[in-house]
Amino acid sequence: MKLLSPFGPFAYLFVFSLFIFSPTDVVVQGEQIPKTVEQLSTEVTPSLITISTKGRDGKYQGVGTGFVIAKQGLIVTNLHVIGDSREFRVETSTGDQLKVLGIHASDRVMDLAIIRVEADSLTPLKLGDINSLAQGAPIVVMGNPHGLRNSVVAGVNSGIREIDGRKMMQLAIPIEPGNSGGPVLDMQGNVHGIVTMKSLVTANLGFAVDIAPLKELLDSPNPVTIDKWLTIGSLDPRDWDPVFGAQWKQRGGRIIVGGTAAGFAGRSLCLYQGEIPEIPYEIQVRVKLNDEKGAAGIVFFADGRNKHYGFYPTNNKVRFTLFEGASVFTWTVLYDQPSEAYRPGEFNTLKVRIEADRFKMFVNGQQVLESTNRNLTGGKPGLAKFRDTTADFRNFLVTKEIDDSQLTEEAQQEIAAAISNVPSLSEMTSGNLASFLKSPNDSRTVLKQETKRLEQRLAELKKLDSDIHTNAVANKLGAYFADYENRLAETDDKPNVSIDLLEAALIIASVDEQDINIPAYLRQVDRMVTDIKDRLSDDSSPTEVREALNKYLYQDSGFHGARFDYYHRANSYMNRLLDDREGLPITLSVLYMELGKRLGLKIEGVGIPGHFIVRQRIADDEVFLDPFEDAKILTLDEVKLLATNGRPEQFQDRFLETAAPKMILMRMLNNLLGLAQDEEDQESMLRYLEVLMALDETHVQNRGMRAIIRFETGRKQAAVDDLDYFLETRPPELDLNQIQRMRDYFNQ
Repeated sequence: MKLLSPFGPFAYLFVFSLFIFSPTDVVVQGEQIPKTVEQLSTEVTPSLITISTKGRDGKYQGVGTGFVIAKQGLIVTNLHVIGDSREFRVETSTGDQLKVLGIHASDRVMDLAIIRVEADSLTPLKLGDINSLAQGAPIVVMGNPHGLRNSVVAGVNSGIREIDGRKMMQLAIPIEPGNSGGPVLDMQGNVHGIVTMKSLVTANLGFAVDIAPLKELLDSPNPVTIDKWLTIGSLDPRDWDPVFGAQWKQRGGRIIVGGTAAGFAGRSLCLYQGEIPEIPYEIQVRVKLNDEKGAAGIVFFADGRNKHYGFYPTNNKVRFTLFEGASVFTWTVLYDQPSEAYRPGEFNTLKVRIEADRFKMFVNGQQVLESTNRNLTGGKPGLAKFRDTTADFRNFLVTKEIDDSQLTEEAQQEIAAAISNVPSLSEMTSGNLASFLKSPNDSRTVLKQETKRLEQRLAELKKLDSDIHTNAVANKLGAYFADYENRLAETDDKPNVSIDLLEAALIIASVDEQDINIPAYLRQVDRMVTDIKDRLSDDSSPTEVREALNKYLYQDSGFHGARFDYYHRANSYMNRLLDDREGLPITLSVLYMELGKRLGLKIEGVGIPGHFIVRQRIADDEVFLDPFEDAKILTLDEVKLLATNGRPEQFQDRFLETAAPKMILMRMLNNLLGLAQDEEDQESMLRYLEVLMALDETHVQNRGMRAIIRFETGRKQAAVDDLDYFLETRPPELDLNQIQRMRDYFNQ
């Protein structure tokens, strides 16, 4: 039996702006006469572009195709062809190199990029009508497969398929490396798609993005200059120095490495450039390998080239190696043994303690090795990977002593006893979580060990694991907000009491995006503020500061509103906004508000129905801005139209009230709750409801929904507790007889 909530449905309002495509310098198809393949090849070749990226040897290698869509220098290709922060070269079909000015627009979901080059007389291709290419219609694809320039192949349009949530054109045509980014043409020479991938099933099948997303991208670009583009995802040289190549990327303190390195056996290092304490000190990182046959972990005492120690997992073993040269003949394996502490396929915490006369190595808090080898006596710590490994590093730390909350045997026994005494899920209450929340990370570690033994309770323990994490996040956000409210209550100077909404938004994101390095993201924002301040003078006016902020965010860095996958949950996560530079109106507004606050501006949020904007106060004047649309200035009439979906007679003055911090945070969570509700994802709904309740435990509707979701996910006793709260507090808006009947049903 499925229960319906007696508390009324949520209303979730989202606005997704649709634009009419009408750029003046892009050619759109008209009526034309079909051509032969030979004619098409001759006519299209001048519009083809070869795109090359720089390899580890410093030489450019042809890897993809592009094509001209505007004579003033716009070229379309796949985003994966140019990659983030990689140098690339653009050449015409005749071999002439074009100067790259920047990326006019890009989108990761659709794998599209539009490159801006210095040119004013290129030959553009015509963009087709997306509804005019029938299934089975003949097509031609042109590109540079395997570096063979200006190649042509004919086939047919096999239809539209959904691949990884994207609508793609299926092509009955062979696609090879180098075709990526090439145009899919009808027999009149109009572009209907952009080649993006080949089939893994058969060689005579490929896929392409149809022309519709390209037209939307042209209409709503997010331009980035080439110098800024080359910094996306790149390591900050103030923190890290890569050695021996490979592709090292960072996202808010998280470092990902992949690709082939120039060092022997694929060795690549990434050396930490921060301050190193005097001995004794400790180094720690969490690492996960994509393939246990690979190797990745900690290095220390590195001289910046070939000499260093390495402590890392490989082939389901733990290894400690002394590297004294460029080849294997100068490497000495000091330890190479399996370890029960190591968990294959998961994140593992590696720690090295460096003392005056010895090294101690730990895996997940358990010491696995002690060594007195002292061939090397000083140098940098850092990270390493070997062979073709892809590895994910998190929470790198160098300090005198790391508080890794290693459990004593007594504490481990205490948690194990608590686990063994936990009642069945249907009988659990929130109180059962209290002992685990004292040290949630330790509790989760023990729980994961227990699940390997207690197979019959595996499903319940996984839910308990989620509850511990969720409640830990909820407690953190609740305490963070309570501190703000306490400060507000204790002072008469309330306008000067503020809360860092950026940090609060990152805490919310950590509900789903676990292991977020919040301090690293806050440092990233502080550096953004520093970069903006460097462009300002001491007497810059509030308007000039705002204009500098806008230019930095939207013109130079490419921040933009979500276009194609607006309802993806990642658009609600602040860390993903900072990583991908794409988000919802409210996430972009929070970032805008907090950057403005750090720059001395008076900017406040305005939560109009279905959208979120900001207001800048300058003396007695106010300016409305839409951070989702590049901080466009809005007139009051435009705000009214936006708030009423084009029906200004329905406007109410309360729509313009300043959004309080609690309202902003709850709105962000309600966005996520609405998405989970649409997907019928009850476990996610419960997570967001738990955090919402941490902000306002008196919210009747949220508690009522939580009671129902708790019951439907097996948490019967916790659901009864929520109903008991209603029966005890007796909210006037509820039918308490109905609540009692529901409670009786839950207990049956």
